[in-house]
Amino acid sequence: MDTEVKNRNCSMQDYFQKFYRYRYLLKELVSRDIKVKYRRSVLGVAWSVLNPLLMMLVMTAVFSTIFKFQVENYPVYYLTGLLIFNFVNEATNASMTSIIDNAPLIKKVYIPKYIFVLEKCLFAFVNALYSLIAMFIIMLILRVHVSWTIVLLPIPLVYTFLFSVGLGLILGTCNVFFRDIGHLYGVWTMAWMYLTPIIYPIEILPDFVKSVVAFNPLIYYVNYFRNIVLYGMIPSFRENIICIGIALLFLIFGLWVFKANQDKFILHI
Repeated sequence: MDTEVKNRNCSMQDYFQKFYRYRYLLKELVSRDIKVKYRRSVLGVAWSVLNPLLMMLVMTAVFSTIFKFQVENYPVYYLTGLLIFNFVNEATNASMTSIIDNAPLIKKVYIPKYIFVLEKCLFAFVNALYSLIAMFIIMLILRVHVSWTIVLLPIPLVYTFLFSVGLGLILGTCNVFFRDIGHLYGVWTMAWMYLTPIIYPIEILPDFVKSVVAFNPLIYYVNYFRNIVLYGMIPSFRENIICIGIALLFLIFGLWVFKANQDKFILHI
């Protein structure tokens, strides 16, 4: 028994040592994805700022004018929700196919396979930082008051990143064995967006719908982000516990699922 525990501890220690050893590869993979995304694009990285701005103009025209949503500073309200959702959506969708997409490399050389999932989440994190520029531009144009709580902005982004890595590890593992996951997840993310108060205030929902939506993890990250950016509120201890608790739960479960199945990937990719 002692030998088994010792071997397990050594295995976990080796796991993190390998991560440190491959940190430069991780950096290069993120850099590669950024270059590939904006290759042959005239505006290049500027699209990461322009895209949320254009989406904001369309959604503001539709929902604040046609549907008469009475939300103060609606463009910023929308952008704060969109930024968090796009972060998770991009990170998890890319993570889901990361193992299969890198099959030729995995078959040729040894690389810790979770590196590919982590890289996709880091790439989405970088894109989220670009989207912050669009948000600040709109806040400046609309003269939205910026509270000192803005310094807490990295906290919800880190929480969201950890949540995305955990969910990405689960999806990446499942997609290796069941390729239908990709099609099902596309439908789910569409429903997920409408179950998250991004384009509408949650107050308009009936009580029974609110009780269902309360199980949506994204609500807590969106609300946390909005509170510090738009409303100048300091999130409570309870809110922090919920957000970090959800993130760690998904991360730990994702690591467990991925580690338990990664040796079988080579037979299915």
